Amino acid sequence: MDIDGFWAVVERSAAETGTRQARLEWLENHLSGLPAEEIVDYYVWFTLCRNRACTWDLYAVCMAITGGGSSNTFEFFADWLISLGRDDFEKVVGCPDRVLELPAVQRLHELSRTYRHERTTGDGRIRLRRVTLTRRSRWPDEFYPEFELFSYVSGRAYKRATGLDVSVLKDAVEARGVKSSFPFLTPHAQPDGEEWDFDDKAELIRRLPRLANHYGITADPVEEPARPRRRTWWPWYLPRSGDRIWSFTRGADGTIHARSRRYLSEADRLFMGLDWP
Repeated sequence: MDIDGFWAVVERSAAETGTRQARLEWLENHLSGLPAEEIVDYYVWFTLCRNRACTWDLYAVCMAITGGGSSNTFEFFADWLISLGRDDFEKVVGCPDRVLELPAVQRLHELSRTYRHERTTGDGRIRLRRVTLTRRSRWPDEFYPEFELFSYVSGRAYKRATGLDVSVLKDAVEARGVKSSFPFLTPHAQPDGEEWDFDDKAELIRRLPRLANHYGITADPVEEPARPRRRTWWPWYLPRSGDRIWSFTRGADGTIHARSRRYLSEADRLFMGLDWP
């Protein structure tokens, strides 16, 4: 199996299934039906691709998108990038700042914020309410930018086909001069490229300008003009989480009245001992 054959299997597994679990089962069944040497070939190419994704710039991309910076998070993020297919993988490995172009990443941003519009009429008045919901929990597992189990398929298929332990598969891979461990998890090994401080905003903007712009990262603090304080029904001592709701009401005379409210999340209501939103 050459590199083209590897990517053909990866992409076919996505095209012929609808969920991650079904995809894992398809891959295991397909690979276990191949000769043992081809399973080794598959795992060699998978390992080489994952190692290519182990760079400092992609590590920064992983931290920005997932919010996590552990070595395991980075490894599973690389597994996920491979699962997206050859075009998306090569696009991001070649230029990490293009990660925002990936449909899978755009889907994550869409899942992070959704809108609902409600419009009612009656008594000569038109009421339009826009509800903005901001996700404050994990994305659905089906779309989360990590895919740890994707890297285990080769071992399960190899064991089914040969009856041998996965350690034998790893030995076969290393016998070809390919280290089977993610470089970031290997003692004294580091991601490729020049190490840099992710807290250095100027360097982040230089290396990943589109990503920095998307997340509103600027090199210098921006001084916003002072805004006049105004009274609001929201007490200062309550947590400012939950969903913000804007309501717009247009009267018969054409006057528009706007109202902004914020509702406590269920967790905050329980924490504060409240039984009202």
